[in-house]
Amino acid sequence: MPSLNRRRFLQYAGSVAGTSLLGALPARADGFPVKPLALVVPYPAGGASDTSARIFGESIAKTVKQQVVVENYGGGTGLIGANKVLSAPADGYTFFHGSINEVFLAPMLNPAARYKPQDFMLAAPISDATIVLMVRSGLSAETFDRFLEQARQGKDKPLTYATVGIDSIYHLMGDALAARLGTTFLHVPYKGGAPALQGLAGGEVDFAILPYQSSFDAMQQQGRLRILTSFSKALPPALKHIPLISQSRPVPDFEYTISGGYFVKAGTPENRVAVLRKAIGEALAKPDIRARLEAEGRTVAQPIDTQAHANQVFDRYMTRVTQLVRSVGRKTNGG
Repeated sequence: MPSLNRRRFLQYAGSVAGTSLLGALPARADGFPVKPLALVVPYPAGGASDTSARIFGESIAKTVKQQVVVENYGGGTGLIGANKVLSAPADGYTFFHGSINEVFLAPMLNPAARYKPQDFMLAAPISDATIVLMVRSGLSAETFDRFLEQARQGKDKPLTYATVGIDSIYHLMGDALAARLGTTFLHVPYKGGAPALQGLAGGEVDFAILPYQSSFDAMQQQGRLRILTSFSKALPPALKHIPLISQSRPVPDFEYTISGGYFVKAGTPENRVAVLRKAIGEALAKPDIRARLEAEGRTVAQPIDTQAHANQVFDRYMTRVTQLVRSVGRKTNGG
């Protein structure tokens, strides 16, 4: 009998030890992921967000040992893509290549948005994108300040400009720039960066405010557009040929970048978010990926380790966007 009791005790002790050990295992303990992941990009293929997502998707897939399928949903200044993520289960299998445009500005300004920023959770920040102003080839301005002079002189016929959509940061920047100059611009929203770029190159609009892509340089060399300025305080080495806004005499302080990261639906288990964060961090740590992102105009973030850190970054984004909206005199939904 004592030996039987001893066996039972050892079985119980082993069970307890096993349970404790399971609790200490890495975040992959529940087997996540066991099927392909959907990486939602809220714009059509070919734009800056799509390019960045595909760079990350390749690396994340290798780390988690599952396919990462990039899904593009253009339109609504990112609303369609954001809703796609929020309509999926909060299980980590659908994550969002998002920015302050879709996660923060859209629900704050667009009455059609049926969600709030807090419906998303930031898994990890990835980069700040360089924003540039480009003009069509037929516009005579060779410099940004000369462009500003033309804008002031053309009050009877406002210049038209392209962005990725209504109430995007690029739209707000256009409004704010016009206000600084005491003039007006006519906003022409497109369904994403790629269509907006095509509109500019085709002469449909006078200028565009968009996140930089390396393809812009080739199009400039072909004479299809001209890049007049970046709105950054500093630039990655690959972009040193682009003038900084600080070189402008009228608006040297008109500095803007757009922050982006990977988001999941709020309520996603934190152990699964941790798996994604680790995979994103490994991508961010790779020199070749950082170089590719910098060549696309990105100031790349450093990897982060905890959800608490990610939450702090989320709160900083929220504060910055709120200040931007107030600076252009816009009211947010519900106030």
